[in-house]
Amino acid sequence: MKKIAMIGAVAAGMLAVTACSGTGKSEGPANSKDLDLTYAVVTHAPPGDAFWDRVKSGAERAADDYGLTMTYSGDPDPAEQSNLIDSAVADGVDGLVVSMANPDGVKSSVEKAVAAGIPVVTVNAGQDQSRAFGAITHVGQSETLAGEAVGARMKKDGFSNAVCVIQVAGAVNLEERCAAAKGAMGGTMKNLQVDGTDDSQVTTTITTRLQSDKNIDVILTLGGQQAIDAVAAVKDAGSDAKVVTFDLSEDVLAGIEAGEIQWAVDQQPFVQGFEGISVLYLKSVNGNDLGGGQPIYSGPAFVDSSNAKAIAKYAANGTR
Repeated sequence: MKKIAMIGAVAAGMLAVTACSGTGKSEGPANSKDLDLTYAVVTHAPPGDAFWDRVKSGAERAADDYGLTMTYSGDPDPAEQSNLIDSAVADGVDGLVVSMANPDGVKSSVEKAVAAGIPVVTVNAGQDQSRAFGAITHVGQSETLAGEAVGARMKKDGFSNAVCVIQVAGAVNLEERCAAAKGAMGGTMKNLQVDGTDDSQVTTTITTRLQSDKNIDVILTLGGQQAIDAVAAVKDAGSDAKVVTFDLSEDVLAGIEAGEIQWAVDQQPFVQGFEGISVLYLKSVNGNDLGGGQPIYSGPAFVDSSNAKAIAKYAANGTR
């Protein structure tokens, strides 16, 4: 957190120095307040999702640090998300941060924003399509690299019969993550579709799968809340299956410390929100294009019993 804030402060300080150096003439605005900047963050987040609350918190922190206005909205339906993007463009925002769980579903709206001269940064999902759609860069984790890292660790831990729980229907990025994990783990891994907004349904669906296949030795969830649901399902089914997951929360960290969750992979959602706004800010005040044509990776980072306690204090702050 301190390091991230320091990066923003240093960037702002450099711009201030630039504005009064050399010839003594003002060479540009020292900060975003001179420009009255407004950015919109439009994600595919369902209501009340803890992961996306952290993305939002990161964006809010950056907006506060840089002294600009940020609006946040989200909808898991790509048609509705496209409407939100179109509304932001109509409002004349100075930049857009967009997640693309269903790239084809929001493609037209993103391309219209770019055509209107609005800088776009994609975060979390849509890395493979980001550049083609005209975005400056993508901030997030590579679903393929993250999935492969998880699959390799599962293989190392001796797992061979897995279930990969997908909590959002039609989310291409989640399906890619499962596929990459399956390829790296070997053995058997089957996808299980659940409704991530209904914890009881998630637990019941996982319980039923465990009861129907006693050989399942690991449940891989792609969201922190679904990991908590999976822990309950393992108990309900009387199964010996272990739980591993993507994403953190206070409950997930507590589960790791208690031995109920083996480990988690943190893609650092706070960073995605913070850096998404930061990329737009530097584009607005200094014409910078960060990333060099490549994504800015925010993960994956493994969290297990060796470091869970140290990270817990940040999770309590809503930033991990």
